[in-house]
Amino acid sequence: MDFSDAALLVAAGLAAGTVNAVAGGGSLITFPAMIAAGLPPIPANVSNSVAVFPGYVASVAGSHQDLPRGRALATLVPTTVLGTVAGAALLLATPARAFELVVPFLVLGATAVLAFQDPLRRLVGHPRDLSPRRRTVSVQAMVAVGAVYGGYFGAALGVMLVAGLALVLDATLARVGAIKNLLSAVVGLTTLVVFALFGPVNWAAVALVAPATLVGGYAGARLVRRLPSVVLKTVIVGFGTVIGLYLLWRAVR
Repeated sequence: MDFSDAALLVAAGLAAGTVNAVAGGGSLITFPAMIAAGLPPIPANVSNSVAVFPGYVASVAGSHQDLPRGRALATLVPTTVLGTVAGAALLLATPARAFELVVPFLVLGATAVLAFQDPLRRLVGHPRDLSPRRRTVSVQAMVAVGAVYGGYFGAALGVMLVAGLALVLDATLARVGAIKNLLSAVVGLTTLVVFALFGPVNWAAVALVAPATLVGGYAGARLVRRLPSVVLKTVIVGFGTVIGLYLLWRAVR
């Protein structure tokens, strides 16, 4: 790895940390950067999952004031861990091609859910009108799906979590974003442990990208707290659409 490759990875880490905190999808910056630096696809994907974890932690630190208090949030952690382990095991044990073809539609579907959140709420019921049990099951199901996806691929995890949680939680987008940051950090920690033990991690690339995502993640989380909900939703929907179309193009080319 020469100086230009190292500079590319550091710049990608800064950008990815910021993007992950605002909208999610920063892995679509760092993953191609690792490919460009010479890593094969599977090691690049695994190393990328490990490298972006510090950025998620920084995002939590930057948005902790918007996290809800109480034990309800803690009940989502076991679901997140189990879903992430399942997704990581799927990545290490099965061919990626079939899932690569499904991923773009998952991202575009999640983006559409967020874009049409209000009509969908009228169709399925507003969270405040649901029974406590149904609301709990809905939130757990959304988190489980997002965690499996995050363990397998991870790109646009933030878009998927925001879209799903915004549909089933009666909360502002700033609060949903803070919850997304925390769950993304749990996904990141779980994948770090699994891939460090069983995956082909390139630790040199991780050492360059990880500190940069830490700086970018904190800056991005502070930016989110200043953005109006309409602007934040527009940014996430726009970015999610671009990510989905890019992944679709890459899958079929």
